[in-house]
Amino acid sequence: MHSAGTRLTGILLAAGRGQRFDPTGEQNKLLQALSSGQSVAEAAARNLLTVLPAVLAVVRPEHTALAAQLRAIGCRVSVCTHADEGMAASLVHALVQTSDAQGWLIALADMPNVRSATIEALGKAIRHETDIAVPMYRGQRGNPVAFGRAHLSDLLALRGDQGARQLLKTRPLIEVVTDDAGIMQDVDTVADLAGCNERR
Repeated sequence: MHSAGTRLTGILLAAGRGQRFDPTGEQNKLLQALSSGQSVAEAAARNLLTVLPAVLAVVRPEHTALAAQLRAIGCRVSVCTHADEGMAASLVHALVQTSDAQGWLIALADMPNVRSATIEALGKAIRHETDIAVPMYRGQRGNPVAFGRAHLSDLLALRGDQGARQLLKTRPLIEVVTDDAGIMQDVDTVADLAGCNERR
């Protein structure tokens, strides 16, 4: 199903600490099982892999089990040693390694319910290198977000834990309206995990 969005490279950000899920750090929220039997990160990655020909996942050095799981399903995996600097550090790390791409679809590994059809629609919306496409659900903007190649230098300049959010405030956006509630559902807490299972 690689007909749409083939010009985009997928980036899966999976290098957060997940401290709201387990402050002790013993349980990695991304490895928690969903009702489908897949882990949170695996489900998020498979949704990307269904549509995009190449997906780079960024993980923390200590998350070897997560890295192995994502490699096993077809992701290219890269370890970000400075992930504690914030989400932007992980994103920049991934962009440097995929800098020859024509565009990027940036997804979060703790959002397992985003439909492949939504990812495909975002890919189709990027027609020019200056485009940015965001999914909209009931008037709210969600994730993932697609960027054309012209935004690489601005993305590489990002710092802190806001990811690309600050760019979205100042650039023209293509809004892709969807009935996919998954673009709003992330797993930050144990209750979120239960909620994701109910809505799958």
